[in-house]
Amino acid sequence: MKSNSFHTSFQINGKIFSNSEELVQFSQSISKEINQFLKEWFSDAHYVLVNTSGSTGIPKTIKLRKDFMINSALATGRYFQLGENTKALCCLPIKFIAGKMMLVRALSLGWDLDVIESTSNPLQEITKEYDFSAMVPLQLRNSISKIDQIKTLIVGGGVVSRDLNIAIQTVDTKCYATYGMTETITHVAIKKLNKFTKLELESESVYKTLPDVTISKDKRSCLVIHAPKISDVNIITNDVVEVVSKTEFNWKGRLDHVINSGGVKLHPEEIEQKLSHTIHSRFFIAGIPDEILGEKCILVIEGENYQITKKHFSRLSRFEIPKEIFFIPKFIETGSGKIQRFKTLDLL
Repeated sequence: MKSNSFHTSFQINGKIFSNSEELVQFSQSISKEINQFLKEWFSDAHYVLVNTSGSTGIPKTIKLRKDFMINSALATGRYFQLGENTKALCCLPIKFIAGKMMLVRALSLGWDLDVIESTSNPLQEITKEYDFSAMVPLQLRNSISKIDQIKTLIVGGGVVSRDLNIAIQTVDTKCYATYGMTETITHVAIKKLNKFTKLELESESVYKTLPDVTISKDKRSCLVIHAPKISDVNIITNDVVEVVSKTEFNWKGRLDHVINSGGVKLHPEEIEQKLSHTIHSRFFIAGIPDEILGEKCILVIEGENYQITKKHFSRLSRFEIPKEIFFIPKFIETGSGKIQRFKTLDLL
């Protein structure tokens, strides 16, 4: 399928369309972001511009080939057996790749797609049932009581905590964790989270790659992704993994310092720069495990305990404000005087 066309069975918010101009015109009534993306999608350009979320560094804008995006959509359809007339719900922001790819899958595979505002409790007002949707862990947590309205759910943008994983064991929905990033055009691997058979053990669940994707690891033990249908080059990540086979791996953790709090990527260095105007002791920002958010942002200050007020956080967004504050008498340092963050965190 070409990007300047779409599947004849495609519909969005209950509307069907005879041509792309009609679809683009209608999309204005949904959101500016969808309208802008569809204009770009149906243009003569062979690529679209997509904002990265910042998992592997400072957020940036990259080019993604439209044919690669279609290949990714087709792979998802094959993996989950989601053909035309699949009823899908998009409750993720269209600004980033996850929301954009829900549109591309619907356009390419002929889905019946409903798009709603991205909120922390997306199913609150929903009464319909769907074959497929995608959420971040916080949305899943808040939707547990109604999640059975979705047959298959993929969860990305953060770690699924142990208690959330336990909570989904009794639901009818088939839930899967996803591994991916903007550069891989969303997920390239899937991990089963529930609905295990008697022959399967939850502890043995690993990430399994989508069709036409293989993996290896580099000298840092970080994942390297080989996916010629979605990328011209091998994708080198900062994720430490244990390779089980060419198509299976266990994710161990990140090499970088990015904090993924409820699906929001927080960059410690940026927050520290803002706090340096109001906090004059040595300090650093870090992420620690949290049952609700996956990770939570904390502030660690060197020295004796003193009062930190809202004024200290006046430059921060609400997501950047630390959830907890710790004081440590003396940071652990390298020989050159740099703070050893992880060893210092161990003191907590």
